Amino acid sequence: MAAEEGEKETSNFLIPNGTFFVELGAFALLFYLLARYVIPPINKAMEARQDAIRAEFEEVEAAKQQASSAEEEYKTQLADARKEANRLREGAREEGAQIVAELREQGEAEKARIVESAHAQIAAERQQALASLRAEVGSLATTLAGRIVGESLEDDERSARVVDRFLSDLESFEVAKAQDGVG
Repeated sequence: MAAEEGEKETSNFLIPNGTFFVELGAFALLFYLLARYVIPPINKAMEARQDAIRAEFEEVEAAKQQASSAEEEYKTQLADARKEANRLREGAREEGAQIVAELREQGEAEKARIVESAHAQIAAERQQALASLRAEVGSLATTLAGRIVGESLEDDERSARVVDRFLSDLESFEVAKAQDGVG
């Protein structure tokens, strides 16, 4: 034991022993195997993964740009659709106003035609009533005048003159009365 103790005391820890060289050789062999067979496939896999990630980022960026352009196109189409809708609405409003104006004009023309027809009908009925009244008043007037005078006024010319004069007087009386009422 004393000899062992003496040997231990004489060995310098800075000087490598045989175990160190064996460990160093095993490390170098392990490093070579790792560098030659393990690390290159790992690097390839990492590079492939990085390329895939880059490609995904590019796809995402392209999708963002496509979405942005689609959104701009949508906004443009929406603005165009709104302009078109406003134009159609304004056109419909103008067309409606035109139709209303045409219908109003047709209504006014129809009203004027109806009023004119009514006036013509009233005038015809008035003429008919005057003719009927003239005949009745004439016959009544000649009968009455014949009774008053005491002689028969059956002469057609004479009775027609009497009736015409009577009706003229009656009409002038009505016109004078109407003017007095107005004035």
